[in-house]
Amino acid sequence: MDFGVGFLSNNVMLPILDFFYGIVPSYGLAIVALTLVIRFALYPLNAGSIRNMRRMRVAQPVMQKRVKEIQERYKDNPAKMNEEMQKVYQEFGNPLSGCLPLLIQMPILFALFATLRGSPFSDVNYTVNLQIFPQEQIERIQPQAFSTPPQNIFVADGVHVPIIALLPGGNQLIVGEKTKIEFQTTEGKPLTALLAEYPESKIIPHWKIIKGEERARISEDGILEALQPGEVTIQGTIPGLAADKGFLFIEALGRVGAVDEDGTIHWDIVGMVIVFGVTLYINQLLSGQGQTGASANPQQDTVNKLTPVIFSGMFLFFPLPAGVLMYMVIANIFQTVQAFILSREPLPENLQKLVDAEEKAQSIKQRKSLPFEPGRSKKKA
Repeated sequence: MDFGVGFLSNNVMLPILDFFYGIVPSYGLAIVALTLVIRFALYPLNAGSIRNMRRMRVAQPVMQKRVKEIQERYKDNPAKMNEEMQKVYQEFGNPLSGCLPLLIQMPILFALFATLRGSPFSDVNYTVNLQIFPQEQIERIQPQAFSTPPQNIFVADGVHVPIIALLPGGNQLIVGEKTKIEFQTTEGKPLTALLAEYPESKIIPHWKIIKGEERARISEDGILEALQPGEVTIQGTIPGLAADKGFLFIEALGRVGAVDEDGTIHWDIVGMVIVFGVTLYINQLLSGQGQTGASANPQQDTVNKLTPVIFSGMFLFFPLPAGVLMYMVIANIFQTVQAFILSREPLPENLQKLVDAEEKAQSIKQRKSLPFEPGRSKKKA
């Protein structure tokens, strides 16, 4: 049994999605609600990471100095070095402690991401790999049903069913052989019969050959004919029920890419990409990742400034469905607000003393750099 991303998506994300869609029949609002529920559930874990980054931002210069001194002083005594390092971590915190909350929440976020990339928000693809043999090698064929892994498909609003693609005779064919690929439920009910129960649904599955077009032929209803020996890859697609539905300023939740092949620009996608980059940059500043100044590493400072640009640009060259991008923007805004709230918290006493000492040192340095003290006039010659 799958207890990974698929399990979380089918048994946690989809029920939450169904619940909110049942309250407000809008897939856009369901995405918003699902995102907020997951973000509030992960709030304590995120808070721990943000607090740790904030503490490390303050303590890092002193920690680096202490660590270097310990390494030099006890380079011939590893046990003592380890003991002293533990004392430093007890005083200032372990830089790696902020990684654990991130690792814990990753499967949940991957499951949420997978849910929003699937039905009903996007088209769902099935891949079938075939091997076609010459007729004289018919004895090598051992007929055995072949099926793809099931995927949850929304066949109507609020109704989703695990669907597989099935080849009853297997995925090894002989030249001249004809067979039919069919979408079915895991219980064996044809998708066509299932869709007939929901006449309001406009889902029309289709098939296409994406490798070895000269070796096979397939019709709209899934009738497959083997023409030449070799390998063939077939892709079946079940359209997403809400892929063409809009929400607020978003024209279609399933739209992929900011620019069409004909050059049409979709400003709703462009706007979300820009908002994502801006909120990512603000979030870095609030959490301490984007700190600049005299104590900052110039190379790291440059990386921090470029990160929002790189990640935002990535969504233009490696586009995501609009519904997924909307989730990422909402999640970023939520995290930015969370980072702002946590940045108002008082620091631990030992770290606050470091901040006060740094501010005092900067103040003295600035005063010494002035040609005369503020408020005083120059002496007359």
